[in-house]
Amino acid sequence: MLDNVISTLENCRFCLMCRHVAPVGMVTNQEAYTPHGMALLVTSQQRGLATWNAETVGIVFSEVDGGNSRTHCATDQPFEEALAAVRAELVVQGLAGTAVTQLHTHLTQWHNPYQPQLPQSATGAGQVALFAGDEAAYLWPETIPAVLKLLSAVGMEVVVGGYGRNNGLFAHSAGFPDLAAQLWQATLDELASVGAKQLLLLSAGDFYAFNDRRGGFSRPVSASAKVSPPDFIEVTDLLAERLAAGEIAFRKTEDETPWTYVDPTHAVRVPERHERVRGLVTAVMPTPPRELFWRKERAQPVGSTYIQFSSPALAERLTRARLQDAQASGAQLLICEDPATLHHLNRYAGEYGLRVQGLYELLAQRVIGHQ
Repeated sequence: MLDNVISTLENCRFCLMCRHVAPVGMVTNQEAYTPHGMALLVTSQQRGLATWNAETVGIVFSEVDGGNSRTHCATDQPFEEALAAVRAELVVQGLAGTAVTQLHTHLTQWHNPYQPQLPQSATGAGQVALFAGDEAAYLWPETIPAVLKLLSAVGMEVVVGGYGRNNGLFAHSAGFPDLAAQLWQATLDELASVGAKQLLLLSAGDFYAFNDRRGGFSRPVSASAKVSPPDFIEVTDLLAERLAAGEIAFRKTEDETPWTYVDPTHAVRVPERHERVRGLVTAVMPTPPRELFWRKERAQPVGSTYIQFSSPALAERLTRARLQDAQASGAQLLICEDPATLHHLNRYAGEYGLRVQGLYELLAQRVIGHQ
């Protein structure tokens, strides 16, 4: 039932506070695709003034779930979570559509939406684990060896876990909260089996999924292993701390190509990371950045959330909008650490005369004392 979220949508239906940063509304220029429009649609359906059909269901499944709406809400309305609950109700009613049903099947069978391959089990034991996930494993595999090299440079040997497993946010966004809990729990159980007390995460999306904030699964306890969950930290945060402490250093690159840092999808949900990660980039780049207009607290996502499956045309438009922003800044080189953001930017970057560079790989190439 929607009773637990309808109050949020009642508050959002005539509010325009976050409209100026609503990603899908911005690329479609249609009011129906803004938070205000979507909330009005759902509350109208509740009142019997609208019906669920292919068009209205498609609008609800076009909400990107990137965090922009709640980030810009003065009253902290959980709009994205409310829409996820609506989508869950539509799934139960069998109205979600073929693409969403196929996504559920793939996540259930393979624990990821990208490849028909089960996650690799963690081997060895240790107190620190790295969550490799499905996006690094299948979309930008250069990430993992680069991160392992960087961690070695600061004296850390880690167990690689969750290789090829989704962090659960896809499932929750698409309307499968029980499946999301199962995916999260599978990773926590795996970590318990290797004795991990700390989990290193590759992206803002992973940090959001594991460290907080969704659907009652915040910092869950591994029921089967009877242990508390580990502490979670982004690799960029760890490297920024070690850089500030003088425990790692980098050589500047000679490449003076105009560059920009692209805040990844979900970055607005973790605002404390904005300056830290920029400090890492400037440690290796010899020139100042060409900052994007849509950056930091108003950063926009690429099409890397679940909508790449539910609404692929809209996902592409979101990605192209980020490339257009970069092009307008005068940048020619786009730097980001998030495997999914890199993958989606790279699909179309050449059409805009842009080049995409993974931050972890760049840092690994320039770390002092590790050739």
